[in-house]
Amino acid sequence: MTDRPTGRPAGQPAVTEPPRTTPTGPETPAFTPVFSPVAVVASCLGFVLIGVVQALYGPSIPALREEYGLSPSAAGLGLSAHFAGGVVGVLLFDRLHARIGNRRVLGSSYVLMAAGAAGFALAPNWPVALAAALLAGLGFGGIDYGLNQLFAVGFGTRSTAMLNILNAHFGVGAILGPALIGAVGSEHYPAVFLAFSLANLPLLFCLRGVREHVPRPTGAPESGAPGRPGGPVLARSLGSVLGVFVTLYVLHVGIEAGVGGWEPTHLETVGYGAGAAATATSVYWLMMTAGRFLAAPLALRFSPQSIIAVSCAGMTVCLLLAAIPGLAPYAYAGVGLFIAPIFPTGLPWLNRVAPQARRAGAVVIAASMVGGVAAGPALGKAIEWSGVRAVPLILGGVSALCLAATAWLIRATRAR
Repeated sequence: MTDRPTGRPAGQPAVTEPPRTTPTGPETPAFTPVFSPVAVVASCLGFVLIGVVQALYGPSIPALREEYGLSPSAAGLGLSAHFAGGVVGVLLFDRLHARIGNRRVLGSSYVLMAAGAAGFALAPNWPVALAAALLAGLGFGGIDYGLNQLFAVGFGTRSTAMLNILNAHFGVGAILGPALIGAVGSEHYPAVFLAFSLANLPLLFCLRGVREHVPRPTGAPESGAPGRPGGPVLARSLGSVLGVFVTLYVLHVGIEAGVGGWEPTHLETVGYGAGAAATATSVYWLMMTAGRFLAAPLALRFSPQSIIAVSCAGMTVCLLLAAIPGLAPYAYAGVGLFIAPIFPTGLPWLNRVAPQARRAGAVVIAASMVGGVAAGPALGKAIEWSGVRAVPLILGGVSALCLAATAWLIRATRAR
C-alpha cells in the first residue's frame, strides 16, 4: 500500500528521484535554474565589458605617455596593475561568496570595476591612475570568477557549452575596445573608459535573476564515497590533479598572451609588412572568439577532456607550422581557433572530477591571470637567447606540455 505510486502522486518523486538522478547527467537541468533569461543576457554583456576594459589599456599607451610623461615600460604598468587586481579579486571573492552570496559578489564587482575605470579616466597623476587600474582589476576578478563559477555549475549538461558562449563574449569586448580607441583616437581614452564605466551600472538591476546560493556540483560517483582506507590516497591524488590543472591553465594562457604579444614582431621579422602583421594578429583574436562560439554545440556532443585534448594537439601543430614563413599568418589563426575552448571547457571538467575541492575553480582562474602576467617577461627572456624567429617553436614546446598535461589528467581522472 505504501509503495503504490498512485497513493501519493505529489510526494513520491521527492522520495525516489534524488538517489537515481544525482549520478546521471541528463537529469541535471531539473535543478532550480541559477540564472533567469535576463540574467544570462546581462552576464554575457558583463563579459563584453570586462573584455573591453582589459583591452583599452594597450591602445591608450601613446596618450598616457604624453599626458603623464611616461616611458613605454611605465605606461605598460596600467595593464599589470589591472591583472594584479584581478588575481586579488578572484581570491578575495572566492573567500567571501559563501558568506555574502552571489548577487553581492557580482554587484560589488560591477561597482568596483565601474569606479576603477572612471578613476583611471579622471586620474590627476599616474600613481592615482595605477591605483584606479588596480581597483578596476579587483572588480574584473570578481566578475570573471563569479560568472565562470556559476556558469560551470548552473546549466547542468549544458554548462560547458554555456561557458564557451560566455567567454566568447569576452573576446567580443577585447576586439571592440581597441576598435573604439582607434576610431576616436587614443587622446580620447578618458571618454571611452568613462562610457564603459557607466555601462556597468545597469547590470546591477539584472542581478535579481541570479540565484543567491547554488547547489554543490554533482561529481563523479567516487567523490561521494570517500572510503576510509583510501582517504589519504584520494587526497594526494586530488592535489596532483589540481596541480596539473593549474599547470595547464598557466601554460595555455601564457601561449594565448604570447601569440597576441609577439605575433606581429615575428611576422615582420620573417618578411611581412607592419599592416599585414597587425591584421593577422587581429584575425588571431577574432578566431579565438569564433572558436568559443563554435565549441558551444560541440560541447553538447563531446566530453570536455576530448575537446581539450584535440585543442591542445591542434594548437601544437599550428604553432609548429607557424615557423614556416609562408604559412605563419594562417597557422596563427589556427592557434586562435584551437586554443579558444580550453579555458571555458576545463572548468566543468575540474568541477566534475574534484567537486570536493571548493576553491579549485578560483585557484585555476587566478593561475590563468598569473600566466598572462608572466608570459611577457618569460617569453622575452627566451627570445633573447634564441631570436624572434624561434617564437612559434618556443610556444609550440609550451603547447606540447599542455598536451602532455591533458593526457595525464585524462588518465588520472579516469583511474579515479
